Amino acid sequence: MLKARNTPGSLVKRTPAGWRLELQAGEAGSYRLAQLDDYGTLNRRNFQFSARASLSLRCRVSSASLKGTWGFGFWNDPFALSLGFHGTDRRLPTLPNTGWFFNASSENHLAFQDHLPGHGFLAQTFCSPKFPTALLLPGLLGVPLLFSAWLSRIFRKIAGTIISQDGIALNVDCTQWHSYSVFWNSGQVQFSLDDRVILQTRISPRGPLGTVIWIDNQYAAWTPEGKIGMGTLQQSSASWLELEDIDIQD
Repeated sequence: MLKARNTPGSLVKRTPAGWRLELQAGEAGSYRLAQLDDYGTLNRRNFQFSARASLSLRCRVSSASLKGTWGFGFWNDPFALSLGFHGTDRRLPTLPNTGWFFNASSENHLAFQDHLPGHGFLAQTFCSPKFPTALLLPGLLGVPLLFSAWLSRIFRKIAGTIISQDGIALNVDCTQWHSYSVFWNSGQVQFSLDDRVILQTRISPRGPLGTVIWIDNQYAAWTPEGKIGMGTLQQSSASWLELEDIDIQD
């Protein structure tokens, strides 16, 4: 069952046919997130979907050029974003396993393969091996070295050999109602837009996965040139994501 979570400056509320996730206008420096998910208090190994799942819904957003990110699909909460919520279990960062529709403003660049898009409105998957957290610690300790552009480019290429990825950029007016669906199993992910298949890929995330639907004012970038950036973005006006006909199956 999906549960609503939000930070100060954001709101999740019911509508007659679904949900509205809303962020208030505000300055950079304050993280604003409105989210629905089914894993808030769970350890990753207890996320609901181990081998297959499907999500379908209708949605629209307030603007085609929202600052930050928004989207919906399945993931393993790799960057422990749950740390921002009081009362949730603390999960250490891990490598991403994800299949989702994902929209990222131009300040973002979330792709480890140079030939794949890193921002815009995407149908996107990541598949990563499950390393024990202890094996990832040397990499975390080496994060300061990434601010050397030369070393950062090398580390990014290494990450690209470990993390498999696929995705396409979508040309669709997100401010209008459209139907979206994601079907995931251990062998493939299929994305559909308005009942038309737009991507089938064998780059399929490893479970267990949880369902996530969100809108926020965050950005993160690791560019092919080795530039790294992350933070929150100013929003000159309120932004929202509206959802109807949400159906989740295993």
